[in-house]
Amino acid sequence: MCSVTRHCLWQPAEHWVRERSPGSSLVCRVGSGQATYHRFDPRNKQHQITYGVRMIAAKHQPETASGWLSGREIQKRGYFGGQLSTLNLLAHTCCHEFAHLLQQSAGQRFRGSVHNRHFYTILDELHESGAAETTRNALADQARQRGLALPDTLFGPADTRQHLARWQVGDTVRFGAGRRELQGEIIRVNRKTCTVDGIGPSRGVRYRVPVQMLSRLTPAR
Repeated sequence: MCSVTRHCLWQPAEHWVRERSPGSSLVCRVGSGQATYHRFDPRNKQHQITYGVRMIAAKHQPETASGWLSGREIQKRGYFGGQLSTLNLLAHTCCHEFAHLLQQSAGQRFRGSVHNRHFYTILDELHESGAAETTRNALADQARQRGLALPDTLFGPADTRQHLARWQVGDTVRFGAGRRELQGEIIRVNRKTCTVDGIGPSRGVRYRVPVQMLSRLTPAR
C-alpha cells in the first residue's frame, strides 16, 4: 500500500502539491494498530500517511470490514461499482488517505471539518479520473508478484444481528484505535448501530457507532 500510494497517487500529483507548498514530501509508513491516517508537519512540509496493520486485517473479513468509513463510502458513493471486497477496500483506503493530502495542500482541511464537501469532491475525482482503478490494479499486481493473498471476492451484506445481540443499554464500550480510541456507554441499540454517550475525555459527546466497531470496555483492576 505504501509503494502503490507513492507510485500511483503521489508521483502524478507531486508537481501540483509542490506548486502550492514548495519542498513538500511524502512518507508512507505501517503502523502496528488500527489507526490509519494522514498527517502534515508544516515545519518540514512533510506529509505522512500511516496504514495500520490491524486495519488491513479487519478488511479481510466481511463482519469487520463493513464498519469502516471506507466501506460505507464505497457503497454510498458507488466507488468500484459499490462493491465491497478486500482489494476494493484497501485500494480505496489508499485513495481516501491521499485525498486528505490533496485536501490539506489545497487549504481545504479545517478544524472540525475534515470529511467536508471539499474532501469528497477530491475523492470523487480520484475515482472518476481512473486513479483509483490504477491504484487497485497496482495493488493486485504487487500482491500477486509477492505471493500475498489479496482477495477480490465480493462480500455479501453484513449480518449485524449477531453483533447486536451482544450489546444492551448500559454496557460500557470502546471504539476507534490508538490515540483516537473513544469510550462510552450505550444508551440505545439501533438496527445496525449503537448510540453511545461518551465517558471520560469524551464526556458530553454522543456517537452513533456501527456495532462491528465496538469492543467491551474492561474495568480497570
